[in-house]
Amino acid sequence: MTQSGFFDVEERLARLSGLGDQLETFSRTVDFEVFRAELNKALAYSDGSKGGRPPFDPVLMFKILVIQTLNNLSDERTEYLINDRLSFMRFLGLGLSDRVPDAKTVWLFRERLTQAGAIDVLFNRFDAILRNAGYLPMSGQILDATLVAAPKQRNTNGEKADLREGRIPQDWQDKPSKLSHKDCHARWTLKFTKAKRQDDGTIPSTDLAIPFFGHKSHISIDRKFRLIRKWKTTDAAASDGARLREGLLDGSNTASDVWADTAYRSKANEDFMEKHGFVSKVHRKKPHLKPMPRHIQKSHAGKSVIRSCVEHVFADQKAQTGLFIRTVGITRATMRIGLANIVYNMRRLLLLERINAAA
Repeated sequence: MTQSGFFDVEERLARLSGLGDQLETFSRTVDFEVFRAELNKALAYSDGSKGGRPPFDPVLMFKILVIQTLNNLSDERTEYLINDRLSFMRFLGLGLSDRVPDAKTVWLFRERLTQAGAIDVLFNRFDAILRNAGYLPMSGQILDATLVAAPKQRNTNGEKADLREGRIPQDWQDKPSKLSHKDCHARWTLKFTKAKRQDDGTIPSTDLAIPFFGHKSHISIDRKFRLIRKWKTTDAAASDGARLREGLLDGSNTASDVWADTAYRSKANEDFMEKHGFVSKVHRKKPHLKPMPRHIQKSHAGKSVIRSCVEHVFADQKAQTGLFIRTVGITRATMRIGLANIVYNMRRLLLLERINAAA
């Protein structure tokens, strides 16, 4: 067996490019250097005067988080695949002889950004890049939320009662190691789904209620480009409608229309939108024990065509990047969902640029 050389690696990378390396397209389309100032500010590394091994380049580490989010990888699996895959190394600018960050280094980097609350700043920085590239929020906005699963907690009824009241159970306080593995912010809720048609062709009159544990991702996308413009993370039991008044509406959109499902229909929300100059296109709720009026059914049919676009965002995040919370606590869950939203916008930018190039 002959020893591989430099030109052998170059030939393999050229083949990867010919097969369609998504990460290579990321490198050409997204200028990751624009995140450097925000990363440096959030990380606040020392000047090195006290010695010690210098930290890895923050942009390189942020690109590792992008790889991790794109492929739904654990820290250990991330370390392995960076060492294993030429496409990962090329994206990160690493050579075969370069030192690769280990799993602990990746965890510490993400944790430092999490505790600094940097994810909002990083998201807004990329949103500014999108706007400067001409992708302004246009044609109105669409709101929705989706449940994001987290590792289930096996708590007693007393512990559950304490958590609902906002208290940490005394037994957990006495055992810090146990508390560190307990998620005090994720909640159980019921996920309703349409009952399936029976073998005889009939459909049960009641829907199915499936218990679900985790968090909830709330987003607002613009209708024109379908980019995420505003977002928020809560526990799974939080009301969808109340989030509309908590910063989900984008006042910079060139149109004032707002589409959402019936969960967002309330007098408080309608008054809020009217006060701030938004035009409600929110679905109306069905009258109790009465059929929906025909004219409202027609109106909903037209609205649903537009509103359904936001479902494609969640489908992309869950099918392509496997959106799931591995961590404990709302702060880390916010970091995970925020990264997923940034990566979705990056992937969406790649698609929009490809469409523009073909036009």
